[in-house]
Amino acid sequence: MSGFLGIDWTQPSSIGYPVIFGGVLLGSIVPVVPTGAVVGAGAAIAVSGGDLNLVLVVVFSTLGALLGDLVTFGAGRGGRGTLARWFEKRQSQEKLDNARAKFVERGWLLVVIGRMVPAGRIPVLLAAGALDYPWRRLVVAATGACLLWAVAYSALGVVSGGLFDNPLVATVIATFLILIVTLVAGLVSRQREARKKARNHA
Repeated sequence: MSGFLGIDWTQPSSIGYPVIFGGVLLGSIVPVVPTGAVVGAGAAIAVSGGDLNLVLVVVFSTLGALLGDLVTFGAGRGGRGTLARWFEKRQSQEKLDNARAKFVERGWLLVVIGRMVPAGRIPVLLAAGALDYPWRRLVVAATGACLLWAVAYSALGVVSGGLFDNPLVATVIATFLILIVTLVAGLVSRQREARKKARNHA
């Protein structure tokens, strides 16, 4: 029996979709869950015979990420509120100030880049909220950014799922690949910031 989005919710495998959506949503609001690993694991299971649909993995990942981003943006709207202060305490003032300054020039592009770069999403969204960036434009930019992000991390899961027929092995490999990519991307981002600071002080 099929229900919402054509999913048979009576099947045990269907629990994977709420887990993906909830994991990405939680990790997008409280950055303690490795959301990329959640998406990659779901994609790996989908292509290694784990009874998940790859397209639906991308859909639920995108929706969870988008809702989480909108909550973060709403928290920073006007720079007020308990949740906004909670977010800001976990970000350096320099990152927040830098994001606010750049957002005035190219807001939509920063939303996309912030979603893809490790530790870049929250400062960008808080800056957007503090600058009263229009909700309509934010939703459009964030939707595109979240879809691109979901596709990118699903691709890593597809690679591991295509190499290994065992869903458990594919999930472990996908998680490992995503953590490595995240660490490398974070390292490259920090090195770029360090070089930029060095040029500014030169």
